[in-house]
Amino acid sequence: MVKLNKIYTKTGDDGSTGLVDGSRTPKHGPRIDAIGAVDEANSAIGWVGALLAASDFATELFRIQNDLFDLGADLATPGEDFEPSETVLRIVAPQVEWVEARIDALTEHLEPLDSFVLPGGTDSAARAHVARASIRRAERAMSALAALEPVNPQALAYINRLSDYFFVLARSLNDHGERDVKWVPGANR
Repeated sequence: MVKLNKIYTKTGDDGSTGLVDGSRTPKHGPRIDAIGAVDEANSAIGWVGALLAASDFATELFRIQNDLFDLGADLATPGEDFEPSETVLRIVAPQVEWVEARIDALTEHLEPLDSFVLPGGTDSAARAHVARASIRRAERAMSALAALEPVNPQALAYINRLSDYFFVLARSLNDHGERDVKWVPGANR
């Protein structure tokens, strides 16, 4: 259980931060960049959730936000052993599978696309697109980290599926795609 009595510790005043294993790493390093990008994505999801608090989506958005804290803990735990334990949080296949199931459920109610869609439409859909773009940034940061150090493959799968989820969520929030704003290639030439 986490217990925070004091918010500042002063241990990061030198530009480093602590990881789960007790090691320290630069705050500007690729691992912290990935963790920060996941945190930004989580904040963008919170913005969507604030608008949808009274909707059927509120519970699943809260679940996703909680999973993103698990993802942050996963990323903050360096090493090559990606098995979870009592003391080590790792993203696991059932978390990825849940996102896939939600994508499939939302997609059932959408007409196939005949064009790319522009981020917009309803306020809630536009916010979902902002979250999707933030998630893509987190995925890029995690991919950059994975090029340098081992990263849990399930964590990479989870973040990749999550951006797809927010794409279909945005379409769902646009009256099941009826209010999607479609790209018209070369329209303003």
